[in-house]
Amino acid sequence: MAFFWRRNKEDKFSSSVLGLDKSVEELKAREEAVERELSVRFSKAIEKTRHSINNRLDTIFEGRKQIDEAFLEELEEMLISTDIGVATTMQILDSIRRGVSRQEIGDLDALKREMRKELLGILHHSTERGVADERTIDPSIKPYVLMVVGVNGVGKTTTIGKLAQRIKDEGNEVLICAADTFRAAASDQLEIWADRAGVQIVQQKQGTDPAAVLFDALAAAKARNSDVLIVDTAGRLHNKANLMAELEKMKRISSREVPGAPHETLLVIDAVTGQNGLEQARQFMKTADVTGIVLTKLDGTAKGGIAVAIAKELNLPIRYVGIGEQVNDLMVFDPESYVNGLFN
Repeated sequence: MAFFWRRNKEDKFSSSVLGLDKSVEELKAREEAVERELSVRFSKAIEKTRHSINNRLDTIFEGRKQIDEAFLEELEEMLISTDIGVATTMQILDSIRRGVSRQEIGDLDALKREMRKELLGILHHSTERGVADERTIDPSIKPYVLMVVGVNGVGKTTTIGKLAQRIKDEGNEVLICAADTFRAAASDQLEIWADRAGVQIVQQKQGTDPAAVLFDALAAAKARNSDVLIVDTAGRLHNKANLMAELEKMKRISSREVPGAPHETLLVIDAVTGQNGLEQARQFMKTADVTGIVLTKLDGTAKGGIAVAIAKELNLPIRYVGIGEQVNDLMVFDPESYVNGLFN
């Protein structure tokens, strides 16, 4: 698993997280230990999905001597049940059929290797669109504007709090903009997370024009020389016309005040909702220039295959995954760790 948010770091290791008084060797050893811990926690988080795929795969192959159409039909049913998506399922089955016909796939181990290859290919291809790494943005541009969108209830506020904490811990000055002025108590909840993370927040009363809140936040970020501005937005989809106009206005103000802003627009999706989350993503992509996905509550579902469905059908990178309620339970999504974790 990888760390995230070293945007303003020229050195490889984060002094704020790992300690200013340590040698390079000590820093490296400590980072490697933390990354091992993250890998273990991530593997545990996708345990339910691993059981749905790997363990069921072992079960349906048990007692069989060959890979035939009857087996592939059961495999198709199993894959779709994990919310991996019909398109991904068909791609995997077609690849397996080709391998079987060429006598390259004849047992369960070979079949799993082929599935890994297909899944990794889909996930890697999705990073060609959007923003896969904040370091691709010119570090001289400040603040880095990160807009967060998503329907209510998916963990948007929690995600913003976790992002703020982690980005701050990496030595960056962070400011939060509470531009969801539509939902009652949205700003109050965000203020709690800002206090917890020890970062400042710009907020106004409910019903204020979100673009006005953003304008004030951008001015404050520039005055305070903030490195990163995280912007909350309204989570309503039932009135798409208003939401589209609102987001478009916010985008215009951002780009006018800061070159290239917003630099990222992250869509938060609850993994538990499965295919409903995918439909939410399609709708938001019509109203916002989404550059990446945050997949929350991955630890709470056996349908974590939705990560692949999103990558396949939307061709967007999954930037982060939430694997718990604690502030440190937000990780960079690593395709290798995810796919390997499904089969180990």
